[in-house]
Amino acid sequence: MTKSSSQLLEAQDPTTRSVIDLRSDTVTRPTTAMRKAMAEAEVGDDVYGEDPTVNRLEAAAARIFQREAALFVPTGTMGNQIAIKVHTRPGQEIICEERAHIIDWEMGMPALFSGCILRTLRAEDGISTWSEIKRKIPSYSYARAQTGLIELENTHNMAGGTVSPVEIMEEVCDAAHERGIPVHLDGARVFNAAVALKLPVAEVTHKFDSVMFCLSKGLGAPVGSMLVGSRSFVDQARSVRKALGGGMRQAGVLAAAGLIAVEEMPRRLQVDHDNAKFLASRLAEIPKLRITPEKVKTNIVIFDVSETGMTSEEMLRRLREKNVIASAVSDSIVRLVTHMDVSRTDCEQALEIIGKVCAA
Repeated sequence: MTKSSSQLLEAQDPTTRSVIDLRSDTVTRPTTAMRKAMAEAEVGDDVYGEDPTVNRLEAAAARIFQREAALFVPTGTMGNQIAIKVHTRPGQEIICEERAHIIDWEMGMPALFSGCILRTLRAEDGISTWSEIKRKIPSYSYARAQTGLIELENTHNMAGGTVSPVEIMEEVCDAAHERGIPVHLDGARVFNAAVALKLPVAEVTHKFDSVMFCLSKGLGAPVGSMLVGSRSFVDQARSVRKALGGGMRQAGVLAAAGLIAVEEMPRRLQVDHDNAKFLASRLAEIPKLRITPEKVKTNIVIFDVSETGMTSEEMLRRLREKNVIASAVSDSIVRLVTHMDVSRTDCEQALEIIGKVCAA
């Protein structure tokens, strides 16, 4: 029988049970340094632009991405939807990969808030190329919705944390700009992509019109994401943030953790990547699990459980009973995500439990 929410929350408390939580890198807890910074944060009213800690975070993000400005937002979803609103007008289309976060996990907001529809394509490993995208751009006709925005995702979550090479993204941006079409990057885990590519994040993203990235995933902050772009874009984005209820007043308490996240935490992401590759290589040795280890480039591992005779939900239930928490991508695909609260020893223990569940 599936555990109740209260039982699951109890299971996540390390003081009561030893749980290995591989559902997502969103479950990370703030570091001691982050908690101290939050407690001591200098604050003001950010809606008036008077919170000094938020201002420092936005300046740091703009500097790291070599952009004119940045905006602190509560969530990555809000950041993406703000960008869509700024870049488009009602009645336009947005081209994206069919497993993109903006279509599967953002509540239909492109239609609800911006009045746009999504034109999707299926890309190998979630890496959208210009040759695929241009086939989705309609020729001009007064009877057809026109393309208002192209959206890419790097790393691509539901494709298994895959990384789009810089040359592919730059070709998309250059060709789109020739047609007057802006390009937005959902870079929730773009620091993971930059680490995998061994390039500065500014070099990975410099041709995009806007970039959203999360502070609250692999970077370990408890709350928050950032939008970066031109000064004009961020000025418009600030107004849209207010319309969405994202004006957070004394938000420096949160921004203090974000500063540590963006300035110090990217350097440790390789550890998560190494743990994910370790998981993938060992999962490949378990009979009846299907996985391609060489496709694991960052901190996300997906594998097929259909040959075990279990659905993904059945496997998740059995793993949860043994204190390993994972997530499902589909009826047959399970996802594991490594992060700073999961050690190599945790990975070894999780593998042992997964092996036993499959053998049973």
